[in-house]
Amino acid sequence: MDNFNFDLLSSPYPSTRNLHFAKRGMVATSQPLAAQAGLEIIQKGGNAIDAAIATAACLTVVEPISCGIGGDAFALVWTKDELHGLNASGKSPKNISIEKVKSLGHETMPNYGCIPITVPGLPGAWVELSKRFGRLPLIEAFAPAMRYANEGYPVSPNLGKLWGRAFKVLGKKLKFDEFAPLFETFSSNSDKGRAPHIGEMWRSPVHAKTLEEIAQTNADSFYRGNLAEKIESFLKKHNGFLTAEDLSKYTPEWVKPISVNYRGYDVWEIPPNGQGVIALIALNILKGFAFSSKENAETYHKQMEAMKLAFACGRKAVTDPAHMEVAIGDLLSDSFADDLRKTITDTASEPVPYLPPKCGTVYLATADGEGNMVSFIQSNYVGFGSGVVIPGTGISLQNRGVDFSLDQSHVNALAPEKKTYHTIIPGFLTKGSTPIGPFGVMGGHMQPQGHVQVVMNTVDFNLHPQAALDAPRWQWTNGKRFEVESHFPHHIAQALSRKGHEIVPALESTAFGRGQIIWRDPDSGVLMGGTESRTDGAIASM
Repeated sequence: MDNFNFDLLSSPYPSTRNLHFAKRGMVATSQPLAAQAGLEIIQKGGNAIDAAIATAACLTVVEPISCGIGGDAFALVWTKDELHGLNASGKSPKNISIEKVKSLGHETMPNYGCIPITVPGLPGAWVELSKRFGRLPLIEAFAPAMRYANEGYPVSPNLGKLWGRAFKVLGKKLKFDEFAPLFETFSSNSDKGRAPHIGEMWRSPVHAKTLEEIAQTNADSFYRGNLAEKIESFLKKHNGFLTAEDLSKYTPEWVKPISVNYRGYDVWEIPPNGQGVIALIALNILKGFAFSSKENAETYHKQMEAMKLAFACGRKAVTDPAHMEVAIGDLLSDSFADDLRKTITDTASEPVPYLPPKCGTVYLATADGEGNMVSFIQSNYVGFGSGVVIPGTGISLQNRGVDFSLDQSHVNALAPEKKTYHTIIPGFLTKGSTPIGPFGVMGGHMQPQGHVQVVMNTVDFNLHPQAALDAPRWQWTNGKRFEVESHFPHHIAQALSRKGHEIVPALESTAFGRGQIIWRDPDSGVLMGGTESRTDGAIASM
């Protein structure tokens, strides 16, 4: 990639339907109304940071299956010629322990209920971003989200499908009183007990009221006031561990982003406890190979082998940085990459198996005409998170604690006031001191794999943003097993099978993540954006 010298006409994935160009502002995310909300804030005089906050808040309303007020967030912010990182993930409760969880009859962390709930960092992220880099009051940035929550909006196609599926699955699993507010809060307004249909209007005034309270108190109500008391009261009633004291101690953390140089471009991620380091390890391995073409079995083979190696390293090392036993610098060193690269042969290998959970996340990218850009991701994890919703607030709480291990010897073993291994990761690309832009691919363990594929599609194979996103994806699941999209080249799948890979075609494209990209031309300042065709992806620009 050299500035914007993409071949827009002869790309092997020539779809330009969602490819956007703009100069003054751009917002890319998975839901059209949320993208428009971000652009509305830029039009009102806000910057890219204000737009990111507005879009993120709106997504908790217009895509509640994937994110909620009780989730976590991470951000990479380019402003004033510098890249800033924000880790807004929360810790485990002070009073939790492996012994206490096991005493309740669990041999592994449960997926749902009060036990896997960690301190939500998302409200704190909004406040921190607004205070440090925003231009508009938080209440103004929240205005579109509050409007949609109060007045309602028609449910978009992908959202309606996922919402209905979640209700069908969770309705069979979550039958205790602690889950009743979930179905009461997120049911159809006209027919309680079922999910709203595609195109049906849905509103949640309690959600608007909570957003207003967070804005008016700079989230103090959420962490130390009225909302904190409501959270503690409900969780205490249902034998949860999280308390108002845990909430009161929370502060998002500004961190120094980490990177590797990949063929002249610096690829940036948030450091652990996030899994962005896995993408960087894989790219560090892959930069030692030369790739003649994208649609080549040898190219895919090396990508897949590097990804498995990176995951094996990351799952063994990544946790709360205060508990990590391996230095990040060592994981990203050239010598370590060289050692890993030497283990790749002509046939498929089998690293330590890992079966990651499916999950719900939203990613967004924003840019304004002044040069500010944001890569932002937020999540409740698995659809509707823990399944616990605080009555009368619209707050659905995440279940990030599910990734803790109850094995005391595991690097990510559960402990009081500890951050867990975290799947959500925003990405950013620079060349020297010049920003290229934000990118991300949401979707659990697909995220570092999506980051690697998007970066290589851009840098190695010169695909424009929309083509880089539309290209058929693959994902490692465990052992030698890789799932590939239905439009993945059949002859390459056969060649990979002959190399020992277990190639499994998948019918559901949403399992391969949902991505967004915004690149800025260093010379003209023109913005070029692509959005995910596998979901209700949209770009709003001016």
